[in-house]
Amino acid sequence: MRLDKFLKVSRLIKRRTVANEACDNGHVSVNGKPAKASCDIKVGDTIELRFGAKTLTVQVESVSEYTSKADAPAMYRQLP
Repeated sequence: MRLDKFLKVSRLIKRRTVANEACDNGHVSVNGKPAKASCDIKVGDTIELRFGAKTLTVQVESVSEYTSKADAPAMYRQLP
């Protein structure tokens, strides 16, 4: 699955266009490397999102094309 789609489906970022912009501006990295929106995401990958001074690090637990709002948090696990 593409990184921008994963961020939207998992509801880490509200819109796919915003996810694209975050990737283009270097605010997203996968497994410690800056990532493009088209980067392939698989189970076990670590995604780091930087929002200003705040950083969110998550590990991918599952990948699915569609999910409900209630099931979205099960797609990732927040890391300290």
